[in-house]
Amino acid sequence: MQDPTPDSEGFAGMHITVAGLGVSGVPAARALAGLGAHVTVVNSSDGERERTQAAELEPLGITVRLGDGDTLPEGTELVVTTPGWKPSSPLFLAAEKAGIEVWGDVELAWRLRGPDSAPWLAVTGTNGKTTTVRMLASILEAEGLRTAAVGNIGVPLVDVVLGEGQEDGASYDVLAVELSSYQLHWAPSVRAHSAAVLNLAPDHLDWHGSMAAYAADKGRIYEGNTVACVYNLADPATEELVRAADVEEGCRAIGFTLGTPGPSQVGVVEGILVDRAFVANPQTAQELAEISDLASPAPHNIANALAAAALARAFGVRPASVRDGLRAFHPEPHRIQHIADIGGITYIDDSKATNTHAAEASLAAYERIVWIAGGLAKGATFDELVQKSAKRLRGVVLIGADRALIREALARHAPDVPVVDLERTDTGAMSEAVREAARLGRPGDTVLLAPACASMDMFVNYTKRGAAFADAVRELTAASWRPVP
Repeated sequence: MQDPTPDSEGFAGMHITVAGLGVSGVPAARALAGLGAHVTVVNSSDGERERTQAAELEPLGITVRLGDGDTLPEGTELVVTTPGWKPSSPLFLAAEKAGIEVWGDVELAWRLRGPDSAPWLAVTGTNGKTTTVRMLASILEAEGLRTAAVGNIGVPLVDVVLGEGQEDGASYDVLAVELSSYQLHWAPSVRAHSAAVLNLAPDHLDWHGSMAAYAADKGRIYEGNTVACVYNLADPATEELVRAADVEEGCRAIGFTLGTPGPSQVGVVEGILVDRAFVANPQTAQELAEISDLASPAPHNIANALAAAALARAFGVRPASVRDGLRAFHPEPHRIQHIADIGGITYIDDSKATNTHAAEASLAAYERIVWIAGGLAKGATFDELVQKSAKRLRGVVLIGADRALIREALARHAPDVPVVDLERTDTGAMSEAVREAARLGRPGDTVLLAPACASMDMFVNYTKRGAAFADAVRELTAASWRPVP
């Protein structure tokens, strides 16, 4: 096939198939058509939303095939895929058989970069990616740099590298880029200035096929790094990915830890985030910020802040800007979000905790918990999570299709913890769950929504689930739900 190049002339006249519409597919199709390519979009679903998107693309000369995501259009020379399409999809198998390359939208964005494009500070991991990238962007902004949080966070990289959405047309100094394992799988050429893998835990194994394949795709983020590969000392698998990466000469491995850091590490000393990596004398520590500067003192939130700080410091950001950026940062909704204090009980929404690893981090942040959990398990098991959290549990309220899996783990490892098992799986079950949690709680407890499961059995997404929790909490009053002394 023709060998595409990063400049616009390399795509002119090519026959390119874009797999999928959505947030990243539409910008990719537009960009390629604008560069003179003959673009065909294929999409498995054929709903009202897809038809609207097709109507917007077709006047640009783009062919859209709805309801057929398996057939490779005749004459295709390159496939550009949106995240989520499995490598085993018939479309990709046909492309492989024909010797046709498959790129992701991130790979396309990388190839479209100009010679003076902003460097990427990239973040991946099973959990904490979005929070860390937003923290990083806040720190970079505090330094006075023109930046944006982009990528898997919802801002298409193709639009960013082509300059769309920039009010004054000025170029960025640096980009804070969130990359998912799906995106990294299809992004062989991406080379970040510095990158971090926050953690690794089983997730999306149905897509990747195995934990080893999932980890390998995450590890792609380190390939070709020029300054720093940031890893988690508490998660040795992330350091193994650094060791396996082929990086530029002089690139350093930088660890982050909730404990006292050693040389080439960032960590915590007596409530202060400190840097022993980007200092003139590694025997000394540079103060970056205090834990009190963070929106939440939860351990995983501190870890996210340290990773963001390490990436910023790798880019030359001053310590004061790290502090100012972390102070200015406010987390997205449904991520350890404080909803209310009622009758001495605190109500926390962490609906974003859609897997056991995320839920474990959330549960570790509080001492006495009434836990609301359940949903779609996605093949997960819960014994290890319950074992680690059992001593913190005041009670548990279970919701959702796969709640029996959690109930059985509780019976094995926390048999004395009261459990309320709600059979109803309609969206109104959340109100009942919150009322039951309030009944189980006592002053000083935390009612925590950290489901450890996906939401789609009862809700459109985790956002809707969190909103239902918040609405249910607001229905409570201290007078109506006064805990029993």
